[in-house]
Amino acid sequence: MRYLAITLTALVLIWIIWAKTGHTGELPEVSGYMSLTEEIQPLTNDSTRGNIIGIQPFMLETDYLKAERFYNKMDTYFSEASAQGLILENSIVLLPEYLGTWLVIADEKISVAESSSLSAAMARLVLSNPISIFQHFNFKAEESDKIAATLFRMKAAKMAEIYADTFSRLAQEYQVHISAGSIILPASKIRGSKIEINSEANLYNTSFLFLPDGNIHPNEVKKAFPIDSEHPFVTASKSSEIPQYQLPFGKVGVLVCADSWYPESYEAMKGVDIVLVNSYCAIDGAMNLPWAGYNGSAAPKDVDFTDMGSLTEHEAWLKYALPGRLALSGATVGANVFLRGRLWDLGTDGQPFFIRGGELQHANPAEQGGIWSMQF
Repeated sequence: MRYLAITLTALVLIWIIWAKTGHTGELPEVSGYMSLTEEIQPLTNDSTRGNIIGIQPFMLETDYLKAERFYNKMDTYFSEASAQGLILENSIVLLPEYLGTWLVIADEKISVAESSSLSAAMARLVLSNPISIFQHFNFKAEESDKIAATLFRMKAAKMAEIYADTFSRLAQEYQVHISAGSIILPASKIRGSKIEINSEANLYNTSFLFLPDGNIHPNEVKKAFPIDSEHPFVTASKSSEIPQYQLPFGKVGVLVCADSWYPESYEAMKGVDIVLVNSYCAIDGAMNLPWAGYNGSAAPKDVDFTDMGSLTEHEAWLKYALPGRLALSGATVGANVFLRGRLWDLGTDGQPFFIRGGELQHANPAEQGGIWSMQF
């Protein structure tokens, strides 16, 4: 019995040492992996109100380990846009879905980022934070994936701090509006340039708008139509609650990925001038695969079910997402960007859509990181 106690004590000590070490080490240099910077068919008249700068960041897991690395990664793209003369008086920068979500690994062991799969990374995250996991575990919560929900609640304050500080700083430095992609957080309150979270609240896939003075617009956008992979821990908002933003260059609506596939989202934004969509499409090469139909919620009544399996995923985006539904909002200008990178075993795909005058504009694809500017 004595030897068993000694063995168990030794194992616990080894575990504690393991959990507390491995947070420092050599990391790859932060790079934007820039493939393309493009100005889409510049307007030749003087009636330009502003421009949309769509950024397709190419993210690595290690970009999320430290606040400084995340800021430097984002600044790589903003400084390039500035150097190319794309940032104007009335510019709005559009970033992709889930851009802030992987801040869940901020300040964690390097091995979390180096894991071969997301599930392995999350397992290391759990093993490294047993006490915090227990403190944030909500036994009364309705989520079916309580581990994922607990991890996001556990890291919510840190995630919100890094996300808000990064984009507040960039908005001020470059004097631009930033539609800063999305991040999974509990229901939050916005106070100036800070996001205050209630770690016990439901989790939402949320998008925030940063203003040139560094403050955050008080009305955030919460995803109304989560997809199947989100349902176990993400709560659906109401499409009727999607806000409209009155900005100096027009009235703007923002949709989080799958919301752009539903007519109700555009009805909620009736009367806007511009619609911006942030997206993430998992699986490498997904856009060339046969379309499998709607994901997460029932298909709208106008969907032709014979398109399933006959259209590619990319063709379905053209028909049923922003390019095919923008007119429902009354807007004639829109843009949609996708998150790209090497993120565990998730895969990424997608190239941006830009619409002006109700017409889809040609945009050259970027293999990795890309920046596009479209005047309107």
